Amino acid sequence: MTVSSDSQPAPGSRPAHPPHTEVREVASAVGATIGEADPAGVSVTGIDLRAQSVLPGDLFAALPGSSRHGAEFVADAVERGAVAVFTDPAGLEIVRGALAGTGRQVPVLVHERPRQVLGAVSALVYGNPSSKMTVIGITGTSGKTTTSYLLEAGLTAAGRRCGLIGTIETRVLGRHVPSALTTPEAPQLHALFAVMVEQGVDTVVMEVSSHALSLGRVDGTCFAIGAFTNLSQDHLDFHDSLEDYFSAKSRLFAADSAVRADTAVVCVDDAWGMRMADIARSAGSAVVTASTGADSQWTVSDWAKHDDGTQSFTVADPEGASLPVSVRLPGRYNVANTVLALATCAAAGADVSKAVTGVATVDVPGRVQRIDRGQNFLAVVDYAHKPAAVEAVLATLRESSRGRIAVVLGAGGDRDTAKRPLMGAAGARGAELLVVTDDNPRSEDPAIIRQAVEDGALSVPDEARGEVRNVAGRAAAIEQAVAWAREGDVVLIAGKGHETGQEVAGVKHPFDDRVILASAIDARRVGTSAGVR
Repeated sequence: MTVSSDSQPAPGSRPAHPPHTEVREVASAVGATIGEADPAGVSVTGIDLRAQSVLPGDLFAALPGSSRHGAEFVADAVERGAVAVFTDPAGLEIVRGALAGTGRQVPVLVHERPRQVLGAVSALVYGNPSSKMTVIGITGTSGKTTTSYLLEAGLTAAGRRCGLIGTIETRVLGRHVPSALTTPEAPQLHALFAVMVEQGVDTVVMEVSSHALSLGRVDGTCFAIGAFTNLSQDHLDFHDSLEDYFSAKSRLFAADSAVRADTAVVCVDDAWGMRMADIARSAGSAVVTASTGADSQWTVSDWAKHDDGTQSFTVADPEGASLPVSVRLPGRYNVANTVLALATCAAAGADVSKAVTGVATVDVPGRVQRIDRGQNFLAVVDYAHKPAAVEAVLATLRESSRGRIAVVLGAGGDRDTAKRPLMGAAGARGAELLVVTDDNPRSEDPAIIRQAVEDGALSVPDEARGEVRNVAGRAAAIEQAVAWAREGDVVLIAGKGHETGQEVAGVKHPFDDRVILASAIDARRVGTSAGVR
């Protein structure tokens, strides 16, 4: 944990008129004891884990970390206006030592396991705002972001006032809200919910990762609906096994979970979805199933792909009523995302006949996003950074093109090492040219990561794989793929999607695949017009 003297919550990330919650009430709600100063008459108006982000009136949550205890920064938090501290017994002793003789004593709430109740405390401090809206959580391996955008657009078209909390951005009533965290910790999340309530949001669409569920970041949230997309290998650096990964996802649906959603909407295109639906039924939740092919309540027929990359199909609801649907996003997996989004709209009480007009307008940043600079081949940037996702996007591009395919991809450092060769194998099988390059190496040697990906690619039999190149430097790799393409071909840059930085040796450098790809295409076009090819 580090302290920065100039770090403050992003504008609009805290409610303008927060409730005042008595310290005694907070302690009583979670069974905390009170040490040090008398809490009589002391109320809190916010909560934060980071001393450098504390605002006057806050409860400072001083929790133990991997290398430092948050209580070590209590003097800074109190200096910034914290009126009380929430910590564990070890933190209490640190607080006593840090504030001794300073004349700045504050009430200290002490809990044996403060992180386990941080969500409940945060929700209480902000007046339990999630209970005042319809909160929809979307979990699964792939498709969370796309489904969230489809769902937000569908609900908005049906007249809902929506908030969106996702991987790419946070939005309130369609307006981007700055956020320092992709997955907010519980204090930031409940503050954001409170902001949304103040601004008249009635429905929140939220991506929910396995990390958020496992680490308690969504604790204290009242989920009206939980939606499940699919499951495939990912995050096995964090989870012990695929089964453990699935178990983390199931917290949104399981009977013994404090964040179980009242209603489950589940895509049952794979066996994991069928299991998740069974878990939700066993918990007594209302269960709605959707599929592009399996037996389900919401079904798809008359699927058609069009030359411009759009798709059309018919969706039938549980009563058998049919609606024509069109989406701008290619690939059968986006048909699955769309039917899941529409089923979720219906579960939220929205008019699906109006929602379909919203989903027809959706483009998702970094998800099969086309880069058009007037070139005679298709150039696409996609976030696919898991083996199954790479296979899916390559299959989609293969279906929509008669040309060859080049794919540029790598694997992240300090993450699941087991998927690296699988990434390479997926790229080698699905493309005529695989350019293995750097993703976000983080603290690892990029060459070692590339070698693991390349080894996986070369494990594919000669007759089943395309050309494989190992190119250091992501920009150089993109340039090689662009130079290789002929008229009618496809160039896919996979792995980073909407990201605008690349982390190398612990330093994040500006890097946007969309910008680099466009620049490479422009340079090629200039060279071609000058007779250089």
